[in-house]
Amino acid sequence: MPVVDLLTVGSGSIVGFALGLLGGGGSILAVPLLIYVVGMRSTHMAIGTSALAVSVNAFANLIAHSRAGNVKWPCAFVFALSGVAGAAAGAALGKMVDGQKLLFVFGLVMVAVALAMLRPGAPQGNSAVRIDATIAMRLVVTGLVVGLISGFFGIGGGFLIVPAIMLGSGMATLNAVGSSLLSVGAFGLTTAVSYATAGLVDWHVAAFFVAGGVGGGLAGVFLARRLAARKSALTRVFAVVVLAVAAFVLWKASAALFG
Repeated sequence: MPVVDLLTVGSGSIVGFALGLLGGGGSILAVPLLIYVVGMRSTHMAIGTSALAVSVNAFANLIAHSRAGNVKWPCAFVFALSGVAGAAAGAALGKMVDGQKLLFVFGLVMVAVALAMLRPGAPQGNSAVRIDATIAMRLVVTGLVVGLISGFFGIGGGFLIVPAIMLGSGMATLNAVGSSLLSVGAFGLTTAVSYATAGLVDWHVAAFFVAGGVGGGLAGVFLARRLAARKSALTRVFAVVVLAVAAFVLWKASAALFG
């Protein structure tokens, strides 16, 4: 196997492992890994390719959560459908922005993600929540906003979707994690289709990245069961890693932009 394919599988494994271990936030590393490890020269190509890979992995994990009864389908569908419109608009805007400028702003988003992961845990919420007109309206508004951000940067957005669904519906954290995967998959697929129509998806790299992500995800889920009591500490450690990667991304993008 060529070295680049091995690096792609390894990068996908890192993202999948982080997602399986922590349940969210791992996909924020996909674009930096594709650019600085795999060696993609185009920021837009990396965004389109990572969006496809994240989408496939999210739909795969959605099946497991659905079988476990963790998905609140009415709330999940309302949030996802409204968010798809936002993701389509965000992807269209993202393709219009210079690659290095987009990468610089992406680094700032990584900082925000890391800081959000360092915050104390959210309230548990209500596992018996049922959708009504008020909840549906809140989900539509939050879905549009989160979808726009997700599409613009080509990220799964689970770190934003979970709290947004909880804010809009008041559902329990476990249900929000399961329900969020429909949106992560839908937003990623919308972004990937938008970029693919412009020839900005590397299908070969995406296939190897997904393969690595599946394997890494299984390992992460296995370890998560054994380290469940230490998940908050693991999340903080991962947040520090994201901050370090963000600093590197900002440094490289700044050098390209400002010399």
